[in-house]
Amino acid sequence: MNVWNTIGTGFKEIWAHKFRSLLTMLGIILGVSSLVAMSALVKGMEHGLKEALVAMGGLEKIRIEQQSELPLYQRHLADQAAGVTMGDVHALRCSAPLVEQVTPSVDLFGWGGGTVLTYRGESARPFMFSGTWPDALRIHEHVVAHGRMFNEVDDAQARNVCVIGTGIRDELFGLPEETGRTIVPVGESILINGQPFTIIGMFEHYESEQERERRLSGTNPPPRSAANPTGPTRNRGHSHSGGNFVFRLKNNTVLIPLNTMLIKFRSAVGVSATPDARLTTINMKIVDIERLEQALQQVRNVLMVTHKGIEDFAFRTQEDWAEQITTVIRNSRISGTMIAAISLLVGGIGIMNIMLASISERVREIGIRKAVGATTGGIFLQILVESVVIAMVGGAVGVGASFLLVKVIASFTPTDNAPMVTWLSLTLAFVCSASVGVIAGLFPAFKASRLDPIQALRYE
Repeated sequence: MNVWNTIGTGFKEIWAHKFRSLLTMLGIILGVSSLVAMSALVKGMEHGLKEALVAMGGLEKIRIEQQSELPLYQRHLADQAAGVTMGDVHALRCSAPLVEQVTPSVDLFGWGGGTVLTYRGESARPFMFSGTWPDALRIHEHVVAHGRMFNEVDDAQARNVCVIGTGIRDELFGLPEETGRTIVPVGESILINGQPFTIIGMFEHYESEQERERRLSGTNPPPRSAANPTGPTRNRGHSHSGGNFVFRLKNNTVLIPLNTMLIKFRSAVGVSATPDARLTTINMKIVDIERLEQALQQVRNVLMVTHKGIEDFAFRTQEDWAEQITTVIRNSRISGTMIAAISLLVGGIGIMNIMLASISERVREIGIRKAVGATTGGIFLQILVESVVIAMVGGAVGVGASFLLVKVIASFTPTDNAPMVTWLSLTLAFVCSASVGVIAGLFPAFKASRLDPIQALRYE
């Protein structure tokens, strides 16, 4: 039997029963489109999370923080715990060769925290207000777009200078969409908790790749003030363009020299009024992610010496976040695949049902074919090909419908988790639809091929 003639017969059967065939293919269409949409959602989520991970410093970044509670066997030494200090920084720089970079930091976090920046009646609350060294740029993956980063001289003299993110600029000086121009506030003087500071630099605006593409293509919604001039004012503390949470955090960052933070913003202690020199964190980058465990052990050995055996410190690695990303993606992919598989299963049952009904209608036709010489294998192949043709047509329509479905989903998903359709998902979905057609057609094809020609010719 000619396969192409059999395929043509399959299309003729579909066309002869258009509405019935459409209802049969509906399950396959929904299954294929849901499989592609699921894959696109997971891919977009994975892309956004990994991009955010890189923006936060990558896997090589490690943070050392003060442990709030000592191990049980050291609780009696709590009054001797010195916390994370500059002594740890110097010891690590000298005695930990697997650590490429060490930077101390005193941080104040949270939009609802006590740090307030003011400028001519406007105010902003940064998410991160940090005193650190100039090389924090590299560890935190910051880029100064305008002006300069403070240097060692600024730190040594505890100068009142700062570098701000674009989110802070927007809150204090206005959105570019509102002012009609991009404001570069380098050289301006602002107040940080009432103390005057000069802005000497501004970071570039951080945004995801997808957000950047949307902005350049002009598909972003207009700012609230443009869309509704009489409406309420914008929320304070959030940067424009939405975007992923990580990028908003970076855009709402203010960095000042470490000594300035210690002298101007740390409460004095003792009769000598010396500032509290404890650090919030020590940020590090290791030489090679493949040697992470060795580097952590090396750092721990150094800190155990400087802390006199007291384990009042803890490590925070980006690897923990990477593992969480992997787990979330895997669970999402499994859940989505199960939903799509159920849809395809329903579609396969529909195809099997319609093929069995078609065989019942064509018993005499099958008997005549066998009577004139059609083989059992030929009848089996004919019914199987008809089943596969229905499934493949449904798969092709489902692939086309998946683009519309993904576009609808993208209209209300977070920008940086926007679905991303890949050729692999399209190919996989189409192959799955064809496979469902084969599996669903096996039993009807076997039943048709086993019909007795004499009994089939007597069938009314």
